[in-house]
Amino acid sequence: MTRLWRPSPEHQRATQLARFMERVDVGVTGDGYDYDALWLYSVTESEAFWSQAWDALGIIGEKGDRVLECGDGLESSRFFPDARLNFAANLLKRRDDACAIDFYGEDGTRRSLTFRELRQDVARLQSALAADGVGVGDRVAAVVANVPEAVVAMLAVTSLGAVWSSCSPDFGVNGILDRFSQIAPSVLFTMDGYRYGGRWFDTGSTGSDVAAALPALRRHVRISYQGVDGPHDDSALSYNAYLDPHEQAEPKVSPIDFNEPLVILFSSGTTGPPKCIVHSAGGVLLQHAKEHRLHGDIRSNDRMCYFTTAGWMMWNWMVSALQADASLILFDGMPMTPSADRLPTLIADTDVTHFGASARYFSAASKAGVAPAESRPLAHLRTVYSTGSPLAPDTFDYLYKSWKSDLCVASIAGGTDILGCFVGPSPISPVYRGQCQKRLLGMDVQVYDTTGKPLSGAAGELVCTNPHPSIPIGFLNDSGGQRFHAAYFERYPGVWHHGDWVELTPEGGMIFHGRSDATLNPSGVRIGTAEIYRPVEAMTEILEALMIDHVDGDRMDIVLFVTLAAGIRLDAALAQTIREQIRNHASPRHVPRHIIAVPEIPRTRSGKIVELAVRDVIHGRPVRNRDALANPEALSHFRNLPDLTPPETDFRL
Repeated sequence: MTRLWRPSPEHQRATQLARFMERVDVGVTGDGYDYDALWLYSVTESEAFWSQAWDALGIIGEKGDRVLECGDGLESSRFFPDARLNFAANLLKRRDDACAIDFYGEDGTRRSLTFRELRQDVARLQSALAADGVGVGDRVAAVVANVPEAVVAMLAVTSLGAVWSSCSPDFGVNGILDRFSQIAPSVLFTMDGYRYGGRWFDTGSTGSDVAAALPALRRHVRISYQGVDGPHDDSALSYNAYLDPHEQAEPKVSPIDFNEPLVILFSSGTTGPPKCIVHSAGGVLLQHAKEHRLHGDIRSNDRMCYFTTAGWMMWNWMVSALQADASLILFDGMPMTPSADRLPTLIADTDVTHFGASARYFSAASKAGVAPAESRPLAHLRTVYSTGSPLAPDTFDYLYKSWKSDLCVASIAGGTDILGCFVGPSPISPVYRGQCQKRLLGMDVQVYDTTGKPLSGAAGELVCTNPHPSIPIGFLNDSGGQRFHAAYFERYPGVWHHGDWVELTPEGGMIFHGRSDATLNPSGVRIGTAEIYRPVEAMTEILEALMIDHVDGDRMDIVLFVTLAAGIRLDAALAQTIREQIRNHASPRHVPRHIIAVPEIPRTRSGKIVELAVRDVIHGRPVRNRDALANPEALSHFRNLPDLTPPETDFRL
């Protein structure tokens, strides 16, 4: 496997991970640092590792004497059952006048908060929420853009021991209510609007309609995208008017049990109503601190920028970088407006050290010819994160060639289900082309075959076999935990089944082949869809691809849908080239019988393509939750297609 980057001995020694290894005296050798030895220790001596991590990461709170209470097994295990802490207190440690949050809107809107101002704003909002009766265990919902006020609100809510839940303002009323009607919030934050692609989207009426449909709601607060309140003709109170006008020097925090709720996230909802996934305060804090500081090597005064919306788990993950005393660079809008190099320019201008986005963004930047290494060197950038879908090997090459050669490219994977990562970066280890670097500390990630036997060097199901702090508390409104059990523990009893089709590598990394429920199995040979997309999307003529199997009686054919670059037409020659790419670089058994050009491919709001929804449309089945899609209108391109039974047919739309 091609090695693309290797940290120097000086780089390794300077990392927080190396200092942790020296502290626990594991994996330190005469030749340097052995990450795999530390990982093995962390999963075989799990209680010792997590206790040491708490101390080394400077978690503020009462740890207690017990580390792990196993209960009836993995799904009911609880870490630090005697511990008490407050999530927000751990993110609000800094009190100085350095920049804590620097916000950039697509249209040039900009505002910032120092660490001192962030604490003051949290204190003022906390006081207002407390006056409205918000306390431990209450739920607060937010339909917010990636603006400073959203971070302040999240910290104010969690400082009171209340539970935070957010989605982005591009959701429609039904999509928002599918989520928030299940959690019965007492306070709702919404936006007056947002900008995207050069357009202003007014969301005032959306917020009012949502508020009117939530019977338990006691307060509706509206945030101005510009930061300056305008007139409103409904019952929403403006954010600035809601803040307690009295100066309150320090936020007052309410410690809660380690395993009490902190945040509610939602499944994508593409296969039914979104599930309300409840995550614990201590689990989120400890996992994120480990991931940011040990794996990402985020340090005091580093600057984190993640291109995300508040409806994606990565928003919560990004905010947690404050625990490392880092600053947040927030961007809201279309990342390629007004030019394709908008985000690299922002990274250079603001001295970003850690940048993240979806794999789709990096692929689009590559195809657009974005090359900051040639125009604006990214001097301070040390780590690039990619998630949402597998990062293609060609995109690894692109980042090292066109962004920066001395860079840790961290393809990370985990998800909403654990509000964290199973695999991701190691700042002391090499980066290999097409691989997630390492299984993360404390996470006994394995690959199982269909019978539950471990695999190595072959693709199978991603599982986690040991307890870890970010196992969710459960699903809300799930009497007896039956849906929670069915989602993660039914396939392999006593083992977390994640639903990804993956392969462990000899280098200790992991290759993701796609979701296991979207794998294709013609003639009994199973392959992940990501393996098909990589060679197809490497072609300059192709922007994106989506593949499904079409079943007609006992016949199963593979159908490939592609979106084309500007000025390209799908003809017989291009179709043949696509088939040769798949045959030569993926699998001769998975060459599509049909190739169809479509204007757009449907995606979830976090950017993941939805093979299952397209499969339902093709087979005449209803799509169960269109509101979960960012672009549900794209499904219309997959209806009423010509007959799919003739062989070797290409359709040009």
